[in-house]
Amino acid sequence: MSAAPPTAVVFDLGGVLIDWNPRYLYRKLFDDEAAMETFLADVVSPEWNGRQDSGRTWAEAVEVLTREHPEQRDLIVAYWHRWQETLGDAIAPTVAILEELREVGVQLYALSNWSAETFPVARPRYPFLDWFDGIVISGEEKVAKPDPVIFRHLLGRYGLDPAATVFIDDSEANVRAAAAEGMIALRFVDAARLRQELVRFGLLAGRGDRG
Repeated sequence: MSAAPPTAVVFDLGGVLIDWNPRYLYRKLFDDEAAMETFLADVVSPEWNGRQDSGRTWAEAVEVLTREHPEQRDLIVAYWHRWQETLGDAIAPTVAILEELREVGVQLYALSNWSAETFPVARPRYPFLDWFDGIVISGEEKVAKPDPVIFRHLLGRYGLDPAATVFIDDSEANVRAAAAEGMIALRFVDAARLRQELVRFGLLAGRGDRG
């Protein structure tokens, strides 16, 4: 356990508090599931999308990819122009934990790999984003997790003591990077396990799993 008791909690957004999946869009555009999966892996790949999380504009991203795959132009453009259709619902059990932390006065922050252009589209859809004391978006900083620079930026901007800051993310690489910066890093699996961890650190009372 940390030398100092935790005073702040940092949440990842996608996969932890927000259900995001490009399949929500592309299942509307493909009749063949296998063909869709090939397109998502080989054309609009996670690596390609990750460049937008690191600051590349969507206009440049689409231009580059449509030159490589001109026959797929309409499907590629849809990722940008219909991006809001990749958003799912809030992950309610985790939002409930966030609300409990807020009620007991824990400092709350978010650190998310997200395009600077699409985060403003998503923000009004999830009112709980207003509960955070601060949010760092990788696309705005032009550096993404697991680069240590973005963790240091978060800690420095908000004056956080890493040894007293819990970081929650569903990516093992991001968890390892946060731990390397001295943070109390937790891999998110589900809300029940997260609640147990936060009870162990004294951030929540042991009231059992709500969801």
